[in-house]
Amino acid sequence: MILDLFKLDGKVAIVTGSSKGIGRALAKGLAEAGADIAAIARTESELITLKEEIEALGRKCAYWVCDMGDVSQVTKMVQDVHACFGHIDILVNNAAVNIRQEPLTVTEDIWDYQMGINIKGAYFCAQEVAKFMKDQGSGSIINICSNASIVGLTNQVMYCASKGALSQITKALALDLCPYGIRVNAVGPGLTGPTHLTEKIFTSPDMLETRLTRIPMHRAAKPEELQGATVYLASDASSYMTGHTIYVDGGWIINAL
Repeated sequence: MILDLFKLDGKVAIVTGSSKGIGRALAKGLAEAGADIAAIARTESELITLKEEIEALGRKCAYWVCDMGDVSQVTKMVQDVHACFGHIDILVNNAAVNIRQEPLTVTEDIWDYQMGINIKGAYFCAQEVAKFMKDQGSGSIINICSNASIVGLTNQVMYCASKGALSQITKALALDLCPYGIRVNAVGPGLTGPTHLTEKIFTSPDMLETRLTRIPMHRAAKPEELQGATVYLASDASSYMTGHTIYVDGGWIINAL
């Protein structure tokens, strides 16, 4: 009985930034739990192979090439997903960029680019999805934040600012959308990878060891280790949970506070 609560059969999930890394693992994890997947990213070749992998699991998958920094593209993408599947039950706002740069050299263009994807794109994607979820009286929005929502990281002021903002958006949206039966939560990964966002760390032994010393488990997460928390938040197993962030970080935050 309890395991049935975690099943996502008949659900449709949008996963942004799903062509690689954490997003790809989450799309496959949701599919394994029973959901059909709308895969969103900028690289079509990787979306094609993801579609094949999800369909091999016996689930439906369609993909859209979309720049999450362009609100008009985001809005059209969500509308196209709804037209394709007929309903949207889960949104995983995973798309993000992390430009590591010494703070005194950050330019307005770089700032706007990162915030455009990490905050603006995520917010307006949630807004458009919520319009459909409101009509159906249910839905789960999951923002992929970071332990950088809480702790500071060297030369990542833009990333920390964007993930901190996304954590606050999660809380505020949870309050505003609760009357419509829409839950809004977040998953906060710690060091995960190697992925395209963390490759620089994993290719630098000194940088990697510095990060690992902060983690009580003294290892990075595999992208697949974020599947459990995401499926939980997407499913009826978390039906009385909204406005919260689950940190999957090997204990980094509790070691830092």
